[in-house]
Amino acid sequence: MPPAAARHLSLVQVLACGAAIVTLSMGIRHGFGLWLQPITQAQDWSRETFAFAMAIQNLAWGFFGIFAGMLADRFGAFRVLVAGAVLYALGLAGMALSPTPFLFTLTAGVLIGAAQAGTTYAVIYGVIGRQIDPARRSWAMGVAAAAGSFGQFLMVPVEGFLIGGFGWQTALLALAMSVLLAVPLAWGLREPGFAAGGAPQRDQTIAQALREAFKYPSFQLLMAGYFVCGFQVVFIGVHMPSYLRDEGLSPQVASYALALIGLFNVFGTYIAGTLGQRLARRKILASIYLGRSVAIALFLWAPLTPMSVYVFSAVMGLLWLSTVPPTNATVAQIFGVAHLSMLGGFVFFSHQIGSFLGVWLGGLLYDRTGSYDIVWYIAIALGVFAALVNLPVRESPIVRRMPQPA
Repeated sequence: MPPAAARHLSLVQVLACGAAIVTLSMGIRHGFGLWLQPITQAQDWSRETFAFAMAIQNLAWGFFGIFAGMLADRFGAFRVLVAGAVLYALGLAGMALSPTPFLFTLTAGVLIGAAQAGTTYAVIYGVIGRQIDPARRSWAMGVAAAAGSFGQFLMVPVEGFLIGGFGWQTALLALAMSVLLAVPLAWGLREPGFAAGGAPQRDQTIAQALREAFKYPSFQLLMAGYFVCGFQVVFIGVHMPSYLRDEGLSPQVASYALALIGLFNVFGTYIAGTLGQRLARRKILASIYLGRSVAIALFLWAPLTPMSVYVFSAVMGLLWLSTVPPTNATVAQIFGVAHLSMLGGFVFFSHQIGSFLGVWLGGLLYDRTGSYDIVWYIAIALGVFAALVNLPVRESPIVRRMPQPA
């Protein structure tokens, strides 16, 4: 291995630049639910039209995340992050200016989904896996996930202010300019081993790594659990603002609720990442999914008031993205870091299939029944399912009988 590949970026540099990019990218996307009513009312579209575009966005994010991970593993994260930031800006501008549902789905759905694939966890976690010592890897992933949560806390009120003060179109154009800040931040994640345009030598090809992972039962169980994660969080993130307004609560309650989810998820993801260094991650994941089901059930059972919304948001915030550090750290522990971005991309694709169904079914069933009740109940049942499938996961490194020639 050439000497350059043996050098590593500093812990502070990786976390500062990676966390800032995740803060920006995740912070913007977490506020998309605030645009549901302004856009559908201004354009005279149904909620299903908006929800379908968001569903396509999540599906595109997962699909393109696989290839973003492959490219990041092969050429380094820097180029992928820059391309993702440019696509993000184009997608936000297109979201503001699209006159038809088709163009709205193309820009808000496909373009922004592809952009998120190149600017969020799969790519950033690949850098962390390659550059951070395994003894601190789960903790570092928790810090990056906490940054994304802080972005939600920071950006959602800002987005609500921009919509209220300047209108929904101008607000989207302002965000399109701000997301380009990810380009200079990506410069700090230029990995030494990729300086010459190629990746360090690996013992497995992409095909070998994929065959190994998809034949391994624990990888399949992690994907099943992550599917449920996507269904729950995206349904709540996109549809809860409209659910609360339908129930007679003010728009400010919805903005504060999303912000509280982001604030408390800063603590939840950091705690999950830290505990992942000490406790069995399968038990952490099972507890998170079961806790979500209990929280949703109590939220639906209790009288709906601003205070009950804020308590629910705080509890869900602790459980929101806290699945991300233990899931990705487990993938790294089992298979190593050589193909971590790609394997993380496949796990995340499962998450995004769940996201697609959660956000789309929310809009579809609301338009059909005038209520979100059925989707809330589905979310409860899926949380119990995810808790059960994570318990048998084996976290120990996979035993390879002999080196596989690349």
